Amino acid sequence: METQDQSATAPSNQQPQGETQATETSQVQPAQDGNIAGQESQSLIPPSMSLPSDNSIPGNGLPTFPNPDETFAALQQSAFNNGAFPNSNMIIPTNQQIMDFNNPAISQPTNGNSLSADDIALYDRQLRLWGMEAQQKIQSANIVIITMKALANEIAKNLVLAGIGSLTVVDDQIVTEADLGAQFFLSKENIGQNRAEAAVDQIQKLNPRVKVIADSGSIMAKGASFFGNFDIVIATDLSPMHLAFINTATRLYNRQFYAAGTYGFYGYIFCDLIEHDYVLQRDKPNVPTAIGPETRTRSIIKVENQKEGGKTLEKVQKRELYSTWDLASETSLLPPEYLRSKRRLKAVTPALSCLRALWAFQQTHNDRFPGPIKQDLEAFTRSATHNHQLLSLPAETLRSEFLRSFLQNIGSEIAPVTAILGGQLAQDVINVRGQRQQPIQNMVIFDGDKMEAEIYPLHPEGNLGRAQLELSTPMMPIDPTQMLPMDHTGMMMGPTM
Repeated sequence: METQDQSATAPSNQQPQGETQATETSQVQPAQDGNIAGQESQSLIPPSMSLPSDNSIPGNGLPTFPNPDETFAALQQSAFNNGAFPNSNMIIPTNQQIMDFNNPAISQPTNGNSLSADDIALYDRQLRLWGMEAQQKIQSANIVIITMKALANEIAKNLVLAGIGSLTVVDDQIVTEADLGAQFFLSKENIGQNRAEAAVDQIQKLNPRVKVIADSGSIMAKGASFFGNFDIVIATDLSPMHLAFINTATRLYNRQFYAAGTYGFYGYIFCDLIEHDYVLQRDKPNVPTAIGPETRTRSIIKVENQKEGGKTLEKVQKRELYSTWDLASETSLLPPEYLRSKRRLKAVTPALSCLRALWAFQQTHNDRFPGPIKQDLEAFTRSATHNHQLLSLPAETLRSEFLRSFLQNIGSEIAPVTAILGGQLAQDVINVRGQRQQPIQNMVIFDGDKMEAEIYPLHPEGNLGRAQLELSTPMMPIDPTQMLPMDHTGMMMGPTM
């Protein structure tokens, strides 16, 4: 039976890969098979099970915008007027090629890959876990990773070994000696080279069947249509302002979005899958499963029964709704089940309050980290205390020792932490592509002091999913005055509920 509300522990560290890959011994992924706060236990489905079609859900098609790049540019222009960026052409070049947004072909990009006999032999153990259909969906995935640092190294390794279709690495920075401390795709010979170009050769060696592409351009010099070329966009170690802009573009193109970052012993994963369907299979319970909402974010939309091996199995199709980065990371509160339990509130890691304080500091200080000066430390402490109170967390859990430890870890990369979070994010991407397990909902906070990666569903009041960020009426001209308002930091705020 499934459970609706369970406590989380750090995930286990195994992810099966192809048996013939020479690098398999280095493949360590924390699988998301533990009990997770606010989520249900997960079960595997036999290969005979049919998965929901990407375009089979009524109302689950692409939103209609006259020109997504113009919409994105209008949002960017509002931010420029507030001083967030000096030049709008940095974001949307005037000669940016626009993809046909109304073309249904972009709803499911594919590189044309299918499973050959060699693929079946290589990915044998994965096929035994999630079946042929799920592996084909994984193999057809086109994914982009932004910023190739230690965390992205782990994500790229795990995804390429799992056999995705293509991986594009975007990074405009140069390799420095500091990059060698926690990364394994770079060496001293790469110092002075572009980080993306230096890493792709080593990434390609992990799995020649995966197409690996380097992009040395700035992510902020690309239009919204760039993100429409991928199934999943993964942004790592970026500022909250950049994450909000990228997430807006992925929403315009109906693309799934992950953000992640590490700060020494602490880190996070965020995902916005907009609206995501998946199928669970279990023994048929004595009480019939009702179609309808299970939680605020999750609902059952279809139930089927089938006979197999002398027993009756129940196939349950569920849908998860998500929020955007800016809404989830700034003011969203913990769900009511936390607020009703002092024990659960006391167990919430103070790293959540500190991460929110860090993101708020970056928004008001030109994306920089707090420095070792009195004004920065006071501003960060006030913000962390405010966020702790906003989340209704007990004051005694935010101790000065924790604040000091968090601040001392900012700006550092620790390989075991990046391995845990990178493995968990990659595993979730695989689960999402296969549509056989419940995905992250929606914020993972890693606390290295406790060695725990807790999942917290953080959402604002009001609409969730696709209805949350409807920026225009279909086939109507876009009015910039109707765009999302900006707060005093230049960040987009949610629609008024």
